[in-house]
Amino acid sequence: MATAATGASMISTTLNAQERLDWLRLIRSDHVGPITFHNLLQRYGSAAAALDALPELARRGGRRDFKTCSRAAAERELAAVHKLGGRLVAWGEPDYPPLLLPLEDAPPLLTLVGDAGLLAGRHVIGVVGARNASAAGQKMAREIARDLGEAGVAVVSGLARGIDTAAHYGAIDTGTVAVVAGGADIVYPEENRALQTEIATRGLLIAEQPAGKEPRARHFPRRNRLVSGVSLGILVVEAALRSGSLITARLAGEQGRDVFAIPGSPLDPRCRGSNDLIRHGAALVESAADVLSALGTLPPSPPVIRRPRPETAHPEPTEEAYPADSVSGLVLSLLGPTPVTVDELIRQCHLSPSVVATALLELDLAGRLERHPGHRVSLAMMG
Repeated sequence: MATAATGASMISTTLNAQERLDWLRLIRSDHVGPITFHNLLQRYGSAAAALDALPELARRGGRRDFKTCSRAAAERELAAVHKLGGRLVAWGEPDYPPLLLPLEDAPPLLTLVGDAGLLAGRHVIGVVGARNASAAGQKMAREIARDLGEAGVAVVSGLARGIDTAAHYGAIDTGTVAVVAGGADIVYPEENRALQTEIATRGLLIAEQPAGKEPRARHFPRRNRLVSGVSLGILVVEAALRSGSLITARLAGEQGRDVFAIPGSPLDPRCRGSNDLIRHGAALVESAADVLSALGTLPPSPPVIRRPRPETAHPEPTEEAYPADSVSGLVLSLLGPTPVTVDELIRQCHLSPSVVATALLELDLAGRLERHPGHRVSLAMMG
């Protein structure tokens, strides 16, 4: 969706059954990610109208075999979520994680199983770290999570083995949130089956992927950006260089979150990443008290600028005024593997923002565009 207008407010609303189904069909259609979804919703005013426009947009971007998600497939997913005892919560609805609302790539729909209230009105801290964590690191993560929980802080992690598991167990009695990479009904790793079940019962389980979806490598960075996105800050306990935990820390920084790290021995490769975070400005933490001290200077949540729901559709420029093939071709010729801002594309194209935005949607739906945080885009690398 477009950048929020400063000071805009939004009254929480709930989608009706048909709207929820349309939202689900739209986000599950080919090449429709969160950013594209929000752009489509703003442009067409409703998910139903966007669904009608998808095939033609994709055709103009160079793809003629585009298929939208069927109503039957969306209904099957809804039934699977209900069977889990969960619910699909849409962006802007009361149970949607509040700190995700202002993010440009906020998931339009999330599967929630458990107590969504854990993310409302409380400080939330993510605790992440190495999968092959040391005994000392796991003990530290468990104790800090326990102490944070006892102080009223909700602890979030990614349900991976090692540090994540220790953090979840430390906060299980006070409220822990697990963000999974696959569907909410998929257990990964298998050794955490009992823990995942307990979190779904006593805490909160969050999934962006559809029920039944096995996690793939590309899903874990998306999971990581939700772990940081629902949190005020991220605490890293043992992380090797080029680890998933450092990706989470980087995403946290891009989202304006605080980054904390526990120092470790320079002789242990599992601590090089976390030590490097401290070297580059992360707050050094030795106990939960250090995190609580930092939180004491912060409001319960950062100011949230809520994007208003679109009320009217924005008419597309006519093809007579701007031939679709030439506009898409011009934008495509300016794209490369290095991300560039949409504003820069607009400047170089010498066309109106709405015309360039339409061309980007066409290329996106044709699988020829990759979107990045910060309103940046690049040429999709064809595998």
